[in-house]
Amino acid sequence: MSPAEAGGANGANGAKIAIRDLYKIFGRAPASVLPLVRDGIGKTELLEQHGHVLGLDAITMNVREGDVHVVMGLSGSGKSTLIRHLNRLIEPTAGSIVVDGDDVLALAPPDLRAFRRHRASMVFQRFALHPHRTVLGNVGYGLRVQGLTRPQAEERARVWIDRVGLGGFEDRYPAALSGGMQQRVGLARALATDCDILLMDEAFSALDPLIRTDMQDVLLRIQGELKKTIVFITHDLDEALRIGDRIAILRDGAVIQEGTTPEIVMHPADAYIADFVKDINRARVLRVKAVMSAETNGACGPVVPAQATLEEALTFFHSDPSGRRPVHVEERGVMGSVGLPEILRAVERPNVGPSDARASAMT
Repeated sequence: MSPAEAGGANGANGAKIAIRDLYKIFGRAPASVLPLVRDGIGKTELLEQHGHVLGLDAITMNVREGDVHVVMGLSGSGKSTLIRHLNRLIEPTAGSIVVDGDDVLALAPPDLRAFRRHRASMVFQRFALHPHRTVLGNVGYGLRVQGLTRPQAEERARVWIDRVGLGGFEDRYPAALSGGMQQRVGLARALATDCDILLMDEAFSALDPLIRTDMQDVLLRIQGELKKTIVFITHDLDEALRIGDRIAILRDGAVIQEGTTPEIVMHPADAYIADFVKDINRARVLRVKAVMSAETNGACGPVVPAQATLEEALTFFHSDPSGRRPVHVEERGVMGSVGLPEILRAVERPNVGPSDARASAMT
């Protein structure tokens, strides 16, 4: 498969990262059981009958440039295994990974080191800071590895320390920082290297809820300016819905559903996904642009921003519950409309896909 066929940056689908038919099997002879996995043997049967563990099962995914692409799932679903393939911390059993038209799996060791230093930074769940280095030393570490002099590295590191809100803490050591502050250091270290791709493996999962929300705000603010391509791993659906442009949900190493927040929340593919989203407050996570009509239908009244949540939009219908309201899509300057019936349908319990109907019939 050529890079263009795999969906590289210049390919037809314009993907920054194109993953195709990616398998990972852990065991003594993974290649020997790969045909069984391709024929549909399950994860449990593979382990019990053949002593191998299925990590990834035919993953195919496009990550668009400038998107926050969230991969989520329960423990053991394969999400952390997947992200570690993108910079080849783990080698696949089969498949391809193409970044900007380059086959990552074909990179020779020097090229792979250059890829990790200059093109893909990683932020880990447990911070992975050097305890003997100060905040300034930790943030500048990747820059020194890239070949910058100490003064050059420290100058750029100070900029990013300020950007993540840690100005004044440059000379502190990690042991003197809170968990949230340590994760800000990790984020600053990854951003300072100016890589196009940011790989974030459960980056905020070890933080308390309020600190986690604060870190999400920091990430969204910086992402709004930089438009990095981010692959973000999480087991928290609220976090996924809040920060993700697209979300892929994994189970037993396979992608069960992939789509935008409205697609996941309003049209779950099966009972497994429906169970994930059943307790979500849809009015707070869905935005007006997900339910608006392209036609104004002669509507007149207050303008509702397309990025407003449905909960915010509902306040415009207190005085006229039967009316329609124009919606202004600010980024494109076009008008549309939204009505109360559309909003109410969107916040109802979602319809479940065909696979759920089959599952229900079997139980």
